Amino acid sequence: MKSLHSTPSLSLRLLFALCLAAGLAGSVAAADKRLEEAMSQGGLSKVSVKGIDLAYARPGATLAAYKKVKLDPVEVTFDKSWDPKRTGSNIKLSADEKENIRQGVAKVVYDEFVRELQSKNAYPVVTESGPDVLGVKVHIANLYVNAPDTMSAGRSRTYTTSAGQMTMVSELSDSQSGQVLARLVDTREAGNTNMMQLSNSVLNAGEARDVASAWARILHNGLDKAQGIGKK
Repeated sequence: MKSLHSTPSLSLRLLFALCLAAGLAGSVAAADKRLEEAMSQGGLSKVSVKGIDLAYARPGATLAAYKKVKLDPVEVTFDKSWDPKRTGSNIKLSADEKENIRQGVAKVVYDEFVRELQSKNAYPVVTESGPDVLGVKVHIANLYVNAPDTMSAGRSRTYTTSAGQMTMVSELSDSQSGQVLARLVDTREAGNTNMMQLSNSVLNAGEARDVASAWARILHNGLDKAQGIGKK
């Protein structure tokens, strides 16, 4: 018999893999049966969460008891169709350059969740489990970066209407028992606008931060609502 602690990570890995295989990229609403089965694993039922494409929660579960958050390091995987070239050239990005982008996005998303959750001294992000600690796992799937900027000398100017897109795959659980409370999947396009913008690393990082901040606010407001705190 599997322990409560082993089940969540296994299901999340499966969910993450299904999102990658599906290449959802904005079509989460058309999620296939395998993805829905993974989302409902452990008795979770489909629910509606404002601002989230697909959400499943444990019937009767509440976040009211949680005053702190234990946030795992963010994992990031690129879209399977992403075949990047250096901006303004036909030279493909090296493995090191792609890894720098992956690590950079992981840090931006993690830092933004920490910043938002701890804003106004709301929900401290801790490293230890506890009865009032919510476990949060955030994976970024299908990351697609338009016009990636490697900061190379003499690079050409590139304009784009979007910095790219990414899918959040998240799981909320009781940090002590490991019991899964909710799973969330949401795809966002960073900086989606009709205006052409000069693409650079600062712009890309800022738009990734905006997307991560939006996701973090949804979690923050969900915790507030569960504890009877007025919505921000």
